[in-house]
Amino acid sequence: MIRFSLPVCMLSTALLAACASATAPTAVVAPNANLVAQGIPPVPQSLADSIGRYNDFRGHAFADWHPTQREMLVSHRKAGANTAQIFRVTTPLSEGVQLTDGVDPVTRATYEPRNGQYIVFERATGGNEVAQIYRLPLNIAGAQPVLLTSPDERHSINTWLRKSGRLIYSSLPIDRTAEGGKRSKITTTLWLMDPEKPEARRKLVELDGGGWAAGRPSPDERLVTLTRYLSANESQIWMMDLDSGVAKQVAPAVGSKEAKASYSPTGWTADGRSLWIASDRAGEFRELMKLDLASGRIDRVSGHIPWDLSGVTLTEDRSQLAAQFNVDGRDELHFFDAATAKEVSAPATLPNGNVGAASYHPGNSELAFSISNAQGPSQIYSLGSDGKVQQWTRAAGAVDTSGFSEQKIVRWKSFDGTTISGLLTPPPKKFTGKRPVLISIHGGPESQASFGFLGRNAYYVQELGMALIQPNVRGSSGYGKSFLAMDNGFKREDSVKDIGALFDWIATQPDLDASSVLVTGGSYGGYMTLAVSTHYPDRIAGSIDVVGISHFVTFLNNTESYRRDLRRVEYGDERDPAMKAHLEKISPLTNAAKIKKPLFVVQGKNDPRVPYTEAEQIVATVRQGGTPVWYLRAENEGHGFQKKDNQDYQAYATVLFMQQTVLK
Repeated sequence: MIRFSLPVCMLSTALLAACASATAPTAVVAPNANLVAQGIPPVPQSLADSIGRYNDFRGHAFADWHPTQREMLVSHRKAGANTAQIFRVTTPLSEGVQLTDGVDPVTRATYEPRNGQYIVFERATGGNEVAQIYRLPLNIAGAQPVLLTSPDERHSINTWLRKSGRLIYSSLPIDRTAEGGKRSKITTTLWLMDPEKPEARRKLVELDGGGWAAGRPSPDERLVTLTRYLSANESQIWMMDLDSGVAKQVAPAVGSKEAKASYSPTGWTADGRSLWIASDRAGEFRELMKLDLASGRIDRVSGHIPWDLSGVTLTEDRSQLAAQFNVDGRDELHFFDAATAKEVSAPATLPNGNVGAASYHPGNSELAFSISNAQGPSQIYSLGSDGKVQQWTRAAGAVDTSGFSEQKIVRWKSFDGTTISGLLTPPPKKFTGKRPVLISIHGGPESQASFGFLGRNAYYVQELGMALIQPNVRGSSGYGKSFLAMDNGFKREDSVKDIGALFDWIATQPDLDASSVLVTGGSYGGYMTLAVSTHYPDRIAGSIDVVGISHFVTFLNNTESYRRDLRRVEYGDERDPAMKAHLEKISPLTNAAKIKKPLFVVQGKNDPRVPYTEAEQIVATVRQGGTPVWYLRAENEGHGFQKKDNQDYQAYATVLFMQQTVLK
């Protein structure tokens, strides 16, 4: 029962009106039925109303070109919808036709490669990442998706054999425990399937481990490249015969004594005798290279570009190649003549921004690519053979973003002299004086804070006047393979010290308030947030941990089995006594008593990567110490919230937390 204590009101109409206004209950926004909210104060409706305009930015992500027509598939969340779905865009700037629907998002889809009579797409349930593959006919009115795979496994679309219209996909077992408490062996199975006859699928090969994926087939479709991912610093290229299923390693050469390096196939030459590959074997950065399959010789192609290669697409005749390079956090397009392996000039008409997915049309040399920048979410363009750029999609939103603050790179020295960089988004000039700071740490850890649209996070900058810093601590990608490995194993806490050095840098800035700093991060960034809270409790006003690791040993024991060995390479193998003792020592849960500032924890119940138990245990332990803890758990989400209604409430609660910590 809600009780109200009402003051005695006098007789005048004005006083009665004022009294009624003062005593009326404040309208609040309640969490939806799928959200468990603990310790979070009521969210005023007025706060939700002020944020609302920033909750509805809607961009587009490229999915696939139609094989014969000038149309494409895009992923987009339409107005009023709760999740992103697949749309068919038939002409530039036309309203897309929605193809998929449901309570769970669909972001990955591809046309059947001969005539595009149907699409194949992936969809998981409730954020569990157990993706299933579906076929959806396009020439039958009212057609419903047809499930093609077994729900007992997680599946991934790999590539098509375009001549026969058959699909190669991979399958991994869902985490199981065998008899005696030992986990079942993890293997990746590659299948060949006609999506119109899924019952006749054929097993191609079963491979040890969970880091395998098939790439493009050879021009004659007899061979297909495989990538074997072992860690962020090591991967291999294999070749599989599609008739026999025999797979052989091709790079690095078997028995090679060269240092560990990253290798991945990116495409075939027209004659089928060589591969375009990405590798950092020659230095710090991933370069475009050419591998001669007969001799094993590898020639460098993009050594003159001192940044990581992040993507490659080839025209169907394999005469032209477009490559993306990550230049200090912003992807740029470079173009190469495939016959000479020489770079050619890029058109001057390309729009400014961070390039996302890029793909040539299979029927011509038109290049689709996406662009995002500070002024808007991802939009899709195409570059024609005549050098002209055409816009295909237009962003939607209720806020004029043209004046949004630009990100800029800042750098500081860490404890050991290493230079660390990050992106600073300053608030508009209308906010004067020293400004509160939000430090937002990316996940991975081998990810990177990059240039682009901030989405609803722009509210913190544009409306609350906070300065946003997105650091790229050691272990981030984009700055060379040595930097990438600087936080591995026993060096884990060196990355936390990089944030300590950032606090020192903030204190030297005349427009930043070092006494009003909030730290947040998701996944590995959530671990970093918790670790910062234990190491530097007197340097922060509070922290927001989103799907973060709270204890490395329990995380490694409980994360999905297909990920476990890959994560051990990064964090350390808990089966080694010395490493287990180290992981126990540095885990935030072990040091939870040091967390003295308010903590907000956000978690998805179905998270297969960082199980929800990581959140539950840090919440319970910190509360026992008397520190205020807010906890928000979504029963229908996984590794981060994907549904708009859940994202909205998380945003409301986040701003409320800011108001009670750094914005008081």
